Amino acid sequence: MSRPPSNLKGWLAHYGELVGAWAKRNSRPCDAEDAAQDVMAGLLTGGNSGVLNGKSYLYRAAQNRLISEIRRQTRQDEVALEAWAVDDPAQWHDPESSVRARQLADALERALASLPLKKRQAYVWCRLEGYSQPEVAARMGLALNTVERYIMDATREVRDQLQHFCPD
Repeated sequence: MSRPPSNLKGWLAHYGELVGAWAKRNSRPCDAEDAAQDVMAGLLTGGNSGVLNGKSYLYRAAQNRLISEIRRQTRQDEVALEAWAVDDPAQWHDPESSVRARQLADALERALASLPLKKRQAYVWCRLEGYSQPEVAARMGLALNTVERYIMDATREVRDQLQHFCPD
């Protein structure tokens, strides 16, 4: 077991590796740098007394920070259906809205059908049915990192196929 570095130089030795690893895992480089800096700042201000394996701690802490940032960025404000109807009543009477909704549903169905079976199953269970990634891994008998990769790949492929439905 490696001991945590006790000085700034020891912690910073992992900085470049940490940023590079997270930038490769579907994170923007600026988000990876922010996460690494936040983790390093926390450690350097005295938060490293209980850390037994410095490198493992850095990776896990940065991962948690990135996940929190992704969740924050994707969070949508909820609007009550009644308020939306008052703000945009024309949307309810738009004859094309049901056609566009059907086109989107059909495109999603085609996008899911184009995925390899295991990727599709992992994606559906996690993103549509609400199972956690560890639950999906257990159900499929696969390693967690394999399921994570399947879901990331499937998300990217579905997003690419449905991008023309998103407004510019």
